[in-house]
Amino acid sequence: MLKKFSGYILALAGLTIIFTSCKKDYESIQSTDNAKITDYITKNNLTSSMILDSAKTGYYYQILTQGTGNVLKNTDSILYTGTIKGLENGVTYLSTGSYYNLGTFVGYTNSLSYNSGAYNIPAIRDVMLKLKRGGSARILLPSHLAFGRNGAGDVPSNQNIDLTITTYPDTTQAQLDDRLIQAFVTSKGLSMTKDPSGVWYSVSAAGSGTYPITINSTIQTSYTGRLTDGTVFDSSTDATFNLFTQSEVALRGWAKVIPGRLEKGGKIRIIIPSRLGYGTAGTTGIPGNSILDFDVEILSVTP
Repeated sequence: MLKKFSGYILALAGLTIIFTSCKKDYESIQSTDNAKITDYITKNNLTSSMILDSAKTGYYYQILTQGTGNVLKNTDSILYTGTIKGLENGVTYLSTGSYYNLGTFVGYTNSLSYNSGAYNIPAIRDVMLKLKRGGSARILLPSHLAFGRNGAGDVPSNQNIDLTITTYPDTTQAQLDDRLIQAFVTSKGLSMTKDPSGVWYSVSAAGSGTYPITINSTIQTSYTGRLTDGTVFDSSTDATFNLFTQSEVALRGWAKVIPGRLEKGGKIRIIIPSRLGYGTAGTTGIPGNSILDFDVEILSVTP
């Protein structure tokens, strides 16, 4: 009986040592994170601008731009971008700028998908609730509130994070697409017409021929497809499409503006909003939420 009782005592002592060791290790990581972040703030003269979160969980934040309108609520739908950098090494691990943006309700922005994993980062939601639409903020995240001791993808173990979030003033992807297209058209000095569908177009030559293009036509084309940064993602000098019945996603945008406007020899520039292109998912060579810019020439038409 005494031997059995002694065994229990030894097992309990072992568990106590393990628990104490884990607790000390966790506390040590928190202390190390805090020391690195406060040192960074001091060295970069951010003492007056960085605010410790009210719950004192360990992250600091700075409102870069407040935005306009009402302060965001958990139930508001929001479109935003984010950039994740290593605090100490300055390496950019994730950037959702240019094309790809994130969209959800503010209350769900605490969940971040990265490198095929989902991470709970409440600091994003907490700080977003201090912004208005169009506002932006910077968050200095200790590793234990970010990707932890295991890291994620290229993010190393116990890496403190410098995170920037920027919200859009737009409430829907359609509004955002249209605003970005208008800005692109203006910046390039283009003269284009907006179709009721949301597709923008400019006809440089109407063409002529026996068969006008209809919704059921098969057309032979020469075309180039670009992103708005000029990157060419597709082109052909001799492509034949049963344009309005095949499944190619980008052709849905073509179908909105080509019928009734072009014949053989016709030339048109078409700018397709992301929602009528490859949407939030994107495809190979085309990021999510990409606006598509096409130059199309009609080589022949078959009714």
